[in-house]
Amino acid sequence: MSILVTGATGTTGSRLLRHLTGHPVTAASRHGTVRFDWYDPSTFDAVLDGADRAYLVPPIGDPAPAAVMLPFLRLAGERGMRRAVLLSSSAIPAGGPGIGAVHQALPGIFEEWAVLRPSWFMQNFTGEHAHADSIRADGTILSATGSGRVGFVDADDIAAVAAAILTGEGAPNTDLVLTGPQTLSYRDVATILTEETGRLVEHREVTAEQLRARLSTIVPPEFATMLAEMDLAISRGSEDRVTDTVRLITGRPPREFRTFVRLDQPERGLAAG
Repeated sequence: MSILVTGATGTTGSRLLRHLTGHPVTAASRHGTVRFDWYDPSTFDAVLDGADRAYLVPPIGDPAPAAVMLPFLRLAGERGMRRAVLLSSSAIPAGGPGIGAVHQALPGIFEEWAVLRPSWFMQNFTGEHAHADSIRADGTILSATGSGRVGFVDADDIAAVAAAILTGEGAPNTDLVLTGPQTLSYRDVATILTEETGRLVEHREVTAEQLRARLSTIVPPEFATMLAEMDLAISRGSEDRVTDTVRLITGRPPREFRTFVRLDQPERGLAAG
């Protein structure tokens, strides 16, 4: 058994590698030792050599990733890859926009497959993300979510679920919605960040159009529009749910947001002073 991890230097991929210690792994990314780029077919053959299962991270910011992902996945299936675990989103079902088209295609390509559909990452507030950037810059979180609540999930919990499926004897052949143990509004998040870091953080409500315009300076306009629409969906209650997936798959409970901030923020420069 050899496991291909795409996006190996990213938020979930780097954590997955730690969970896969002791297993044969090919850690592939655009800038890593083993180069892999969804947009460069010349990188496909080398990463597939000997791999019979894979963790698939879609290209960031691409509103239609199926165009570049499906040729690679079909090649992987032809080369004998048996199991694939796809990183998707709780907001996008099979057949939905963006990565939903890849989700829908998996059963026709792989004998064993799973789609991880996590809620919004806790790392959005501490890592390399627009929210984290605005928190560090001026202590604000900008969103069009209103009082809507989200089951924010730790990327390490996502990685732990992926590792369990990639190394286990069976795959569920289904999609799994992953959340943390509680739902929080963005105002709740700001309050917890303030209390745990000693730095004032506030949630600032913006319109969906204002958010789309801001995000368009960071990601392609089509993707910015989709993200703004997701914020509106949150404001209407689309993400106000928790699941027991992390506990069922890993045998341990998902991490709470307050605990996450206590453990993560000293390395991220969020604390006051």
